[in-house]
Amino acid sequence: MAGAIIENMSTRKLCIVGGILLVFQVIAFLVGGLIAPSPTTAVPYMSVKCIDVRKNHHKTKWLMPWGPNHCKKLKDFDEAVSRQIEANDIVFAVHVPLPSKEMSPWFQFMLFIMQLDIAFKMDNDLKENAEITLDVSLAYRDDMFNDWEEIAHAIEIRKLKCTFGSPKTVESEGRHYDCDFLPFMEIGSVAHKYYLINIRLPVNDRKGINVGIGEIKDIRLVGIHQNGGFTKVWFAMKTFLTPSILIIMVWYWRRITLMTRAPVLLEKVIFALGISMTFINIPVEWFSIGFDWTWMLLFGDIRQGIFYAMLLSFWIIFCGEHMMDQNERNRLSGYWKQVGPIAVGSFCLFIFDMCERGVQLKNPFYSIWTTEVGTELAMAFIIVAGICLCLYFLFLCFMVFQVFRNISGKQSSLPAMSKARRLHYEGLIFRFKFLMLITLACAAMTVIFFIVSQVTEGHWKWGDITIQVNSAFFTGIYGMWNLYVFALMFLYAPSHKNYGEDQSNGDLGVNSGEELQLTTTITHVDGPTEVYKLARKEAQE
Repeated sequence: MAGAIIENMSTRKLCIVGGILLVFQVIAFLVGGLIAPSPTTAVPYMSVKCIDVRKNHHKTKWLMPWGPNHCKKLKDFDEAVSRQIEANDIVFAVHVPLPSKEMSPWFQFMLFIMQLDIAFKMDNDLKENAEITLDVSLAYRDDMFNDWEEIAHAIEIRKLKCTFGSPKTVESEGRHYDCDFLPFMEIGSVAHKYYLINIRLPVNDRKGINVGIGEIKDIRLVGIHQNGGFTKVWFAMKTFLTPSILIIMVWYWRRITLMTRAPVLLEKVIFALGISMTFINIPVEWFSIGFDWTWMLLFGDIRQGIFYAMLLSFWIIFCGEHMMDQNERNRLSGYWKQVGPIAVGSFCLFIFDMCERGVQLKNPFYSIWTTEVGTELAMAFIIVAGICLCLYFLFLCFMVFQVFRNISGKQSSLPAMSKARRLHYEGLIFRFKFLMLITLACAAMTVIFFIVSQVTEGHWKWGDITIQVNSAFFTGIYGMWNLYVFALMFLYAPSHKNYGEDQSNGDLGVNSGEELQLTTTITHVDGPTEVYKLARKEAQE
């Protein structure tokens, strides 16, 4: 009778904890949907054609598109032809941000894509597989009257992918090609108020530089940066969640160290998962408000990669430790076949990120996708990572199937037990299935919400209330995985409650005073889990 009461209390506590976590989950979505603005803003920029007829252009002067010291401008290239101004003397200038505005460190990053307006002309047609060479420079200043300071200068090549919807005849001259956007620049911090971009298209007939690229009319840029309001909400969430996970981690590990046995594999993996979650949560981004840390994007990718690698590894080990067969468990080496693809895939994605954002720390105009070798290398890393991911999910699905099949088969032994012990075992099995369903629900919500955020317009309007779907996706999913890790450590921390003598003897020969706890790893000093012992005893029979 006492065991049934304890089991009912445990189930009730589980329901209470689940309800509290659900409330926090709803709050996480609402914070993004109702409080935070859209995560990013896209700002279009039209370049201004400036004239610079001096030698060694990029070493002498920065050309401003507007303001008191603006450059000498050209309306169009027809004016340049009439004034006999060569293509090498034309500079496309873009000032970021637009007039009467300032950039802010709260914007976190800047991403620029380029669109070329290329007109068809019979005597200057766009060749197939044409490449455009860009001589680009980036500078900054924090006062409208200070001199510009150079950040980066590079000569970059971009492949043109354009289509022309009309027949290439004289009547079609002047019509524009439909060209794909080109990656232009990415910088991982916005530490200054004003930025200036100067773009040149050097022409060299002898070397074939910028020959056969059609008649370029204009260069447009689209700048994308994080919204300052969203950044503040994001930082606030990180600041709140960091101590929450740290506290539960300390409590969880203290419960483990109070046991007279050493920590088992699953307990170590759950603790490592908490560490990786804390690594993501620690709001080091606050320092980016005062320091020009351009490596923050790369650092963020590395943190997320570590967490997802740990999460995938946890799922494999969690299933394996509940396999309830006669194989020796509780050793990481026993999972090398399943964890190996995770390690290989994570390493490939890390190398890909270093080849992209790692190089951008020195050259923000670099893109691995702009050359054939770079594209093939990037695709190779992504394909290998994709294959590893597929192998992983095959392993995971197979192990989940085996666990559920084994548990269902072992439940035939439950009716022969006393009522209290049977309720205890049924509770353990129920909680394992419950956690598996919660895991699937979290994964499904991540995928579904991501798809919804991509296919919608970014916000929903219900009367006077506007819900930012994309912001809700980021804050909700981020909060969800924090709650998932929190729940794991809370529910699977070792307990020190005992059955008592009357429920401990007889069934399966279990020692008296076994600890009643939610964990399904090793639950007492002398041996494996109760569910594990139940399964192994029947297998031996």
